[in-house]
Amino acid sequence: MAATASSARRAEIRARLGAALLALSLAGLGAVARADEAAVERGAVIAGLGACAACHTAKGGEPLAGGDPLVTPLGTFHPPNITPDPQAGIGAWSEADFVRAMREGLAPDGSPYYPAFPFPWYAHLSDGDLADLWAFLRAQPASSRVVPDNELPFPLSLRSGLWVWRALFLGTERLAPVPDRSEAWNRGRYLAESAGHCGACHTPRTYGGFGAPDRSRPFAGNAKGSLVGAVPAITPDANGIGGWSLGELTSFFAIGMTPEGDFVGGEMAKVIEGGTSRLSAEDRRALATYLKEGPAPP
Repeated sequence: MAATASSARRAEIRARLGAALLALSLAGLGAVARADEAAVERGAVIAGLGACAACHTAKGGEPLAGGDPLVTPLGTFHPPNITPDPQAGIGAWSEADFVRAMREGLAPDGSPYYPAFPFPWYAHLSDGDLADLWAFLRAQPASSRVVPDNELPFPLSLRSGLWVWRALFLGTERLAPVPDRSEAWNRGRYLAESAGHCGACHTPRTYGGFGAPDRSRPFAGNAKGSLVGAVPAITPDANGIGGWSLGELTSFFAIGMTPEGDFVGGEMAKVIEGGTSRLSAEDRRALATYLKEGPAPP
């Protein structure tokens, strides 16, 4: 009888241990799921600030399955499908492939991307933000939509020429904190010069330099030749946003309303709706601080 009771006791202990291990395992899986969900949510904010959908989603099309043509003085670019489809999109990429594309502007096979893809700005994204953005893209519905090839005249159609462009115009410097500027200014600089890539549209492009941004005139606007049409100056003087208060600019990034009471439209409306409005109030103020004070002198 004692042996039977002892066996029953051991069985009960094993059952309780098994239940406890199962509970711990499920709790761990739940924690991982919550962490993944949080990464996707953070990545969604970065994708919005980077205007991924604005470029990579055609009007009336599937999200991120390839955008409307970008007509430029150099030719017409077709933003690619960046959904997780393994053939038409980036589903066959590794995370390392993605980071290389964003940081170096190189495809998985090592070929260079055209700078219509603003990788010179995305290169400044932190490791954590890139990981979150990758998590977001991997969580999106896959689309098998095949995007047409770019329509560029010879010799611009030869990607081999991009190696020359990269040697002449592609900077390799990384963002580092500027010690004599405020924490807000440095944070705003990171947002504007990485995911926000404000200069990709608001800095003039030198087509003698085959579309390279004119770094001597940051945020001076682009009356023509921008990838998205004419864009205004956002310099901290009378030509740009010098008449805006810090509060007005911070509010603009939340709701898209100018000091005159008008609401912005076009591509910037997409950036507000999907990107800056989803930033924290602190980050919106930091972005406004950077633009109001202006970039540090080279």
